[in-house]
Amino acid sequence: MERGAGDRTASSLFAGFRALGLFSNDIPHVVRFSALKRRFYVTTCVGKSFHTYDVRKLSLVAISNSVPQDICCMAADARLVFAAYGNVFSAFARNKEVVHTFKGHKAEIHLLQPFGDHVISVDTDSILIIWHIYSEEEYLQLSFDKSVFKISAILHPSTYLNKILLGSEQGSLQLWNVKSNKLLYTFAGWKVGVTALQQAPAVDVVAVGLMSGQVIIHNIKFDESIMKFRQDWGPITSISFRTDGHPIMAAGSPCGHIGLWDLEDKKLINQMRNAHSTAIAGLTFLHREPLLVTNGADNALRIWIFDGPTGEGRLLRFRMGHSAPLTKIRYYGQNGQQILSASQDGTLQSFSTIHEKFNKSLGHGLINKKRVKRKGLQNAMSVRLPPIIKFAAEEARESDWDGIIACHQGKLSCSTWNYQRSTIGAYFLKPKELKKDDVTATAVDITSCGNFAIIGLSSGTVDVYNMQSGIHRGRFGKDQAHKGSVRGVAVDGLNQLTITTGSEGLLKFWNFKNKVLIHSVSLDSSPNMMLLHRDSGILGLALDDFSISVLDIETRKIVREFSGHQGQINDMAFSPDGRWLISASMDCSIRTWDLPSGCLIDSFLLDSAPLNVTMSPTGDFLATSHVDHLGIYLWSNISLYSVVSLRPLPTDYVPTVVMLPGTCQSQDVELSEETIEPSDEMIEYDSPEQLNEQLVTLSLLPESRWKNLLNLDIIKKKNKPKEPPKVPKSAPFFIPTIPGLVPRYAAPEQNNDPQQSKVVNLGILAQKSDFCLKLEEGLVDNKYEAAFNLLKELGPSGIETELRSLSPDCGGSIEVMKSFLKMIRMMLERKQEEAAVVRLGSQ
Repeated sequence: MERGAGDRTASSLFAGFRALGLFSNDIPHVVRFSALKRRFYVTTCVGKSFHTYDVRKLSLVAISNSVPQDICCMAADARLVFAAYGNVFSAFARNKEVVHTFKGHKAEIHLLQPFGDHVISVDTDSILIIWHIYSEEEYLQLSFDKSVFKISAILHPSTYLNKILLGSEQGSLQLWNVKSNKLLYTFAGWKVGVTALQQAPAVDVVAVGLMSGQVIIHNIKFDESIMKFRQDWGPITSISFRTDGHPIMAAGSPCGHIGLWDLEDKKLINQMRNAHSTAIAGLTFLHREPLLVTNGADNALRIWIFDGPTGEGRLLRFRMGHSAPLTKIRYYGQNGQQILSASQDGTLQSFSTIHEKFNKSLGHGLINKKRVKRKGLQNAMSVRLPPIIKFAAEEARESDWDGIIACHQGKLSCSTWNYQRSTIGAYFLKPKELKKDDVTATAVDITSCGNFAIIGLSSGTVDVYNMQSGIHRGRFGKDQAHKGSVRGVAVDGLNQLTITTGSEGLLKFWNFKNKVLIHSVSLDSSPNMMLLHRDSGILGLALDDFSISVLDIETRKIVREFSGHQGQINDMAFSPDGRWLISASMDCSIRTWDLPSGCLIDSFLLDSAPLNVTMSPTGDFLATSHVDHLGIYLWSNISLYSVVSLRPLPTDYVPTVVMLPGTCQSQDVELSEETIEPSDEMIEYDSPEQLNEQLVTLSLLPESRWKNLLNLDIIKKKNKPKEPPKVPKSAPFFIPTIPGLVPRYAAPEQNNDPQQSKVVNLGILAQKSDFCLKLEEGLVDNKYEAAFNLLKELGPSGIETELRSLSPDCGGSIEVMKSFLKMIRMMLERKQEEAAVVRLGSQ
C-alpha cells in the first residue's frame, strides 16, 4: 500500500504491510525463457501487481511494484513484461520496475502482443496501436468497426515478417502487414467467435479456438483446415502444443477441464478433469519439455509433468491459496509466524508470514477418508464436508494428537484436524443420542492444555470431549446450558472456569470440572460472538445492537462498554498484553479500543467489509480477511517502531478509507521537508518557568540537588575517612617527562626564592564569592534572580559552603544575610522554586 501525504493520518496504529495467500487470478500467465540463466520463468497476475516464479522449484523470484488499477492483461518478451491496467500499459524491467508507460487508448486494453522492438495493444473499441518500446511513441494506429470486426485474439505467426493475425468475435480472421499498413487476407472463419489463436509447431499452421468449443487446425498459407476437434465444455480459453517430440495439443475450458488431443491419430487421448476449480485462464507447454503450466481464477498455479505410459499429466508442483472467500482466520502458535485460515472452498490452510515455502494446506474435510482411498478421487467430491465456519486451535499437544477442532456449516458433528500431519483428524465429535437433523454446532473452543474440546450447539447444549480419545466427558446443565442457540464458549487458562453465552441474552459461568453453574449475567442484547483473553481474564462480547461489552471473569462484572459501530460486528481481537480490543464490523471499519482508559484510540475504513481480524501473539502484525477477497492482509503495528499518540478520538471523528495492502511490502512515499508538518502530538513540550501566577512551581531541577541539604552533616560524617592517607614509602614507578618528539626527563623544580614565606595569606581566602557579590547588588537594585540562578548550578556541598560564608565570622556581613532573606521572601511571593526555597530557608 502506497501511503501519500493525504492519508498518513488514516490510521495512527496500523499501516498496510502485505497480502498473503494470493498466487493467481483470471488473467492468463506469461512464460519467459532467460537465455542468460537457461531457465524458464512464469509470471502470474495478483491484482495490481504480478509475481514471477522460477519454474524449476516454483520459487518466488520477484514481486512487481504495484500499478494504480487492477491489471487486465499481460504479455512478455525476452527482456520486458508488459502489463495493461485500464487504458494504459507499462513495461517492467527485472520483473519489478516500470521503465516505460504507454498512454493513448481511450478504452480498456485487453490484448498485448510484443513485436520485436515494438509492442501491439488492442482495446475493447477495437483500436489497435503499434508502439515503439524505447521511444514510447505511436508507430501505427488501426481502427476497426466493432460491429463488423471486433478483435478478440491476436497472434504473430512464425516466420511471417511484419505480419499479425487478428481474430474477431464475429468469426472472421484478418492477416495484416503492419509495416506497410495493408490488409493482406481475410479468412471467412467458421461463423463462431474466435477466443484463442496459437502457433502450431509446423510453419503456416495455426490453432484457432472458438466459442463453440471447437479447435480448428488451419493452414493460413493456403486457407485450408487441416483438422477439427470439439470439446463439450464450452468456449476454448487457451491452447498449447507440446514441442518435445510428442504431437499433443492441450485445450482449456471454462469448467476447469483440459482436453489432450493426439494430432497424428486425430483423437482425444486424455482428459485432465478438474485441473482447476474455475476456468483455465492460461496453459503453456514449456519448449522441448514434457511440462504444462496452468493457472486459473481459483488462485492456483500448477505445473503438470507428462511422464506416464498413457500420456496423462500428473501434478508436479503447485502454488495454491484459497479459491473462495475466507470464513475464519486465527494466528496459530506463539511465534506469530503461521496463520490458520478456513474458506468457503472447504479447505483449511496455513500461511506463513515469513516465506511462502512454509505454507501448507491441511486439505478438504472428508466424511469418510477410507471410502475415498478405496474408490478413488472421483468419489471425493461427494463426501466432502461443507466449509468450516469456526475453529479453535492449540499447539500444546500437537505432536501427540489432534490440536484443532472445527465446526462446519449446517453440520452437527465437529471435525478434528492435525496440524503436524497436515490432515483431517481421527474423530467427528457429536452427541450420540442426538438424531435431529436441524441441530448444528455453532461454537467451539479448546483448552490451553490441548486435552479438551468444548462444543456449543444451536439447541443450547454445551458438551465437553476429550481430544485424545474423542470420548464425551460431560455436559453443562442438566439437558442444555442455554434456552437459545449457543453463540460462544470459552475456557480460562487454568481449566477452572467455562463461560458460555446464548442467543437468549444470558452469559453463564460454569465450574469446568463438576459442570455446576456458578453465576449468570443478563445482557442488554443478544450476543453475536465472544472472545476471551486468557492471560488477563478479560472477556469481550459483541452484541446484536452493534455494541461491545467487556467483562472481568474474576469479578464477573461488566467493566467497559463501547458503542459506535454502525453494522454487525464480525470479529474481535485482543492485543497480546490485553490493553487493546480491536473490532471489525460490516460498516467497513476496524476500530481499536483502549481498555484501561475506555476510549476509542484508532479507527479506519476499508473499501471491503472486514470479516475476520486477529493479532499476532508477538504484537507485530494485525491480520484481516475481507468480503469477496481471497487473501489475508497484514497490517504492521506502528507503535512498535514509532512514537504513536494514543489520544482518544473525538465523537465526530470521520475515519479515512485505507486501501488494502498489495503482495509486495509497502514503501512509504518519500515526502519533502516542506510537506511534512509536525503534528501537535509529536512536538516536544518545554515547561515554562511558572505555569501561572496563582500556581506554585516547586522546582525545575531534580530533587537530588536540594534533598541532601538538611542532612549534609550526617552525610559528611559517614563519608569521613577512618584514617589519614598514608604517604608512599618509595617514589612512584614513573619519572615525569617533558612532552615532545624526543622524550626528555623533567628536572626537579628549584626553589629560587629562599625568602618565600610559608605563612598563608588570609586576605586571599577572605575574597567574596560571586554569590555574595550578587546578594550585595540585590541590596541596591532589589533583583535576586542572578543570585538564585548561581545557587541552582551548585551541588549540596557548594550551597552549604556559600551559606556558611554569609556569616560575619567567615568573611560575610549582616547586610548580606539580610539580602539572602530578602531573596527567599521574593521567591516565596512569586511562588517559584518553592521546594528549593523551603530547603534553603530550613538550612
